[in-house]
Amino acid sequence: MPSILIVCTANQCRSPLGEALLRQLLQADAKGADWQVESAGTWATNGRSAHPDMCIAAEESGLDLYQHQARNVDAISLEQYNLILTMEQSHKEALQIEFPSIRNRVFLLSEMLGVTYDIPDPIGGPLDDYRATVRELKRLLQLSLPRIIDLTQST
Repeated sequence: MPSILIVCTANQCRSPLGEALLRQLLQADAKGADWQVESAGTWATNGRSAHPDMCIAAEESGLDLYQHQARNVDAISLEQYNLILTMEQSHKEALQIEFPSIRNRVFLLSEMLGVTYDIPDPIGGPLDDYRATVRELKRLLQLSLPRIIDLTQST
C-alpha cells in the first residue's frame, strides 16, 4: 500500500490539515482506499489535539480534525513511508540528518511544484491565518497531486 507522511512542527495545524486534504483528494481520485496518509511533528507532544482554530478553519472546508491526536516523528517508524512531505525546509533538513536512511524520500511540500518555500505556521495568529493556510495547502496539494502520486508509487 503506498504511504505518505506529512510533517510540520507540532502536528497540530499544518500537517493534520495536509493529511486530511490529501486523503480527500486521493479519495476523489478513486485511489484513497488504497493509500495510507498520516501526519507527525518534529517537536510534537504525543496525544495533543489539533489547534481549535485549525479545526474551525478545516471544518469550513468540510474536513474534520477534531479527533486528531498529535504524534512525534520519533514515535513512529519512518521507514514505512514511501514519501515524506514537510511544511518547512528546517523540517526536511532535520529529518534527513536524524534519519539518513529516508533521506531520498523527504521533500519540502512546495518542491512538488518545482519551487521552494515554507508553508507559514498560523499558530498564534487570527482565525483568518488558519483559513489562509487551508486555502494554500488545498491549492498546493491539488496542483501537486500527480507528482505526489508518481513519487509515492516509484519508491
